[in-house]
Amino acid sequence: MHRRMFLAGTGAVLLGAPIASKAQQAEKVRRLGGLEPGSFPTPAQLAQSPFLQELKKLGWIEGQNLVIERCRADSASELETLAAELVRLKVEIIIVSSAGLAAIVQKTTRTIPIVVMSAGELGSSGLVASLARPGGNVTGMQIFSPELMGKRLQILREVVPKLSRMAVLGTSAQEGISGFDLSRIYRQAIDEAARLLSIRVRYSAFREPEELGAIFEEIARERDQALLVLASPFMYLHRRAIAERALQSRLPMMGELRLHVDGLLVYGPVLDDVYREAAGYVDRILRGAKAGDLPIGQPTKFELIINLKTAKALGLTTPPALLARADEVIE
Repeated sequence: MHRRMFLAGTGAVLLGAPIASKAQQAEKVRRLGGLEPGSFPTPAQLAQSPFLQELKKLGWIEGQNLVIERCRADSASELETLAAELVRLKVEIIIVSSAGLAAIVQKTTRTIPIVVMSAGELGSSGLVASLARPGGNVTGMQIFSPELMGKRLQILREVVPKLSRMAVLGTSAQEGISGFDLSRIYRQAIDEAARLLSIRVRYSAFREPEELGAIFEEIARERDQALLVLASPFMYLHRRAIAERALQSRLPMMGELRLHVDGLLVYGPVLDDVYREAAGYVDRILRGAKAGDLPIGQPTKFELIINLKTAKALGLTTPPALLARADEVIE
């Protein structure tokens, strides 16, 4: 998306809301920026956003005392251009959803606070000094932990008792947008969990959706028995295509987040709670806190989702004990 298109979009969506009273007109309007890949959310999606709902509870209401300049693009070069545009607009905070996007923004500014809503992993990214004392201008929520990877593989083994070969799908560096090549700690955690369960792991990555066909052909040749899909903003854009390919390949698919619920299994943090926590970081910074002084948060609630519709299509029987532990069963 070009800069001109972005500015037109934000003007229509964000600045068109009327201010209800003279008191609101007199109130200082705070300006935030948001940088994401993909298309703009619909008004209905915005209304249901737990992040915006939590901001409203904290006293920050979009269209009254808050403006959010939303930037959307798919390529790294466009995202870098839009990050520079947000800096030029002098937004007070820039909000992103991943460590990869935070890295793009930090190339442009090391003074404007960056709040990451759901980073995969920040501790070894170089963006923060440590989780407890981030320093610099990046803070927010991290959703990665090695223990989660171990649990995902254990759950897959319950559904596929003879599981001995597994594929892991991420995106390639994709010119720096996604997190697959940005954090080796993911691979270390998966390798260790797989070793303990005697599962051979193969890693595949794609840059363009057209590459998925060849990747799933390779999965079939290697006789992989299950697929673990790593989450990233770029992966989110192609989640349905990946789920369809997995189903066509009769491959049980585990996702990290609810975003991949079209597969067979999801085990991960409750994203709505993570986004609400991220809103708290924005609130504290708007009220005077420094981003570098706010420790990186981590989720405390997790959910297991089982898609029985997909299980039936794959001809799999889900163990009753696993169904009993599920937080949600899709039928």
